[in-house]
Amino acid sequence: ARMALPALALLLAAGLRHTQASPSARSFQVDYGHNCFLKDGAPFRYISGSIHYARVPRPAWRDRLLKMYMSGLSAVQVYVPWNYHETLPGVYDFTGNRDVEAFLDLTAELGLLVILRPGPYICAEWEMGGLPAWLLWKPDIILRTSDPAYLAAVDSWLHILLPKIKPRLYQHGGNIISVQVENEYGSYYACDRGYLRHLLGSFRALLGSEVLLFTTDSTRVEELRCGTLPGLYATVDFGPGSNVTEAFGAQRRVEPKGPLVNSEYYTGWLDYWGEAHASTSAARVAQGLEDILWLGASVNMQYMFHGGTNFAYWSGADYKDQYKPVTTSYDYDAPLSEAGDPTEKLFAIRTVISKFQPLPVGPMPPATPKYAYGWVALRKYADLLDVLDVLCPSGPIQSQFPLTFEALKQAHGFVVYHTQLPRDVLDPATLAAPPHSICDRGYVMLQKEYQGTLERDGQTTLNVTGRAGDTLDMLLENMGRISFGANTSDFKGLLGNLSLNSRPLSNWLIYPLAIDTAVQQGWPHTALPKSSSGGRVGPAFYTGTFETPGIAWDTFVKFPGWSKGLLWINGFNLGRYWTRRGPQQTLFVPGSVLHVGHPNNITVLELEGAPPTPLLLFLDRPLYNRTLGRST
Repeated sequence: ARMALPALALLLAAGLRHTQASPSARSFQVDYGHNCFLKDGAPFRYISGSIHYARVPRPAWRDRLLKMYMSGLSAVQVYVPWNYHETLPGVYDFTGNRDVEAFLDLTAELGLLVILRPGPYICAEWEMGGLPAWLLWKPDIILRTSDPAYLAAVDSWLHILLPKIKPRLYQHGGNIISVQVENEYGSYYACDRGYLRHLLGSFRALLGSEVLLFTTDSTRVEELRCGTLPGLYATVDFGPGSNVTEAFGAQRRVEPKGPLVNSEYYTGWLDYWGEAHASTSAARVAQGLEDILWLGASVNMQYMFHGGTNFAYWSGADYKDQYKPVTTSYDYDAPLSEAGDPTEKLFAIRTVISKFQPLPVGPMPPATPKYAYGWVALRKYADLLDVLDVLCPSGPIQSQFPLTFEALKQAHGFVVYHTQLPRDVLDPATLAAPPHSICDRGYVMLQKEYQGTLERDGQTTLNVTGRAGDTLDMLLENMGRISFGANTSDFKGLLGNLSLNSRPLSNWLIYPLAIDTAVQQGWPHTALPKSSSGGRVGPAFYTGTFETPGIAWDTFVKFPGWSKGLLWINGFNLGRYWTRRGPQQTLFVPGSVLHVGHPNNITVLELEGAPPTPLLLFLDRPLYNRTLGRST
């Protein structure tokens, strides 16, 4: 590869001098003879970075994209999460933060090319890898295969999405130069080449014959065998510290000719709840990038160039010997921080890029302004079990045995399972769940008194006492469906029956909770005050307000003494906090969520235990801690 460098460098230099072709002659192709891309007939190499529009508030899109452009990137790589747009079968949302067309048009306005990754599966540590949870309404569906039920849903979605994409293809005057089909399919157990052929046919039918379609897989031989297909240009992914020549050698085994492409060059890594905050040195990332560019390769910096935030319930999970839910922060130790601030790593990358192509003229936009709004006092509004009439207005569903979220057609959030003790339990009895049946955390109340928490791959038994007829409730939390690995069919809720001293419990009332709907409509701030119990343990809502001093800047909120829960400000779900487990200790609050001139309404759902004096602290920077471990 190094022997070919002078010739390839001359070709790329010629490409930089090439005059822009007329719109009718626009093309983006693979030149197998010279092992490069051709853009309008001239040799071309892209340097790209990934950004997920679904993790960035729409008012911040321009700021983030402009910083990526000023970093020297010629392109951005963009995922489209299917479940973000088709929230129910045949129900589509492309408004507001979900307006992918507006996002793509903004990339074009700023002079960035786009490498689009529309799935249908995207991984991305996103809830269920972007696949809609409603696919699991058919319990025996086999995802990411030629299963007819799955393909019918995929085809229906692609017929909605891809016509929005086609006018934005480079060949049609847009800025999308290539489109990925599926995502790292070689890592999936099914290895269903018929499925890949079906997708290839669908993409060709809906996007045309000229668009460059590609795949991405790791450098492992087996994964490249299962993830590639004739008609799809095969690219690879690897991170800093890899032997670049060996890694591209793996690509050459499946693509003997054509441009070298690393579609996922890892600039950082993700955080899991209960593990140490991940980081990757700027020097190591910069050196690996320089090694790639010296070979004349195209590269996309993914995972991530800008990560953003897993607002609401969109964070996914991995399964690596145990269930590993992803934190709310998707900072990723990326070149642009969670709040969109340039980092040392960004400037190291920019310096490397400047060795290979001219940088845009002008300064890098600065970090967004932050404000430490200080302490805000909250008050307890109500225990969750006392407001089920508001959170489940249609009332409970009766069932002899527990039903899953999917059977209830509940995609995210929480469900309450309610029953009664069938007999007196004067001596401590074991309340137990079958293995792997708590998905993912169950908060147990007896006579509305919090008893403890059962957890997937963790504690699955509690000792309880009580009288016949005493109420037993479990609030079940979905922490995010698995987004990577074989088990993307990640059903949620109580997957098996609870038992008391090995005798199954029955006669359940099941409450699917619509907490976000209530909060978005102004509850509980617009509701009459409730006479709340003074207890501080167990699931309960807390409220408060604060005013901004004439500015609405980004901020970070800390939860001193709180345990685990969710935060809403002005009806916007900012995601989960888990102070006891870490490593994340603050939630990012975009300034665009805040009001100026009238109070900002805070709603907290604390799941386990609030501090004696419930306070929040608004800071101007994020905080992480050491790992506190799975025992808390």
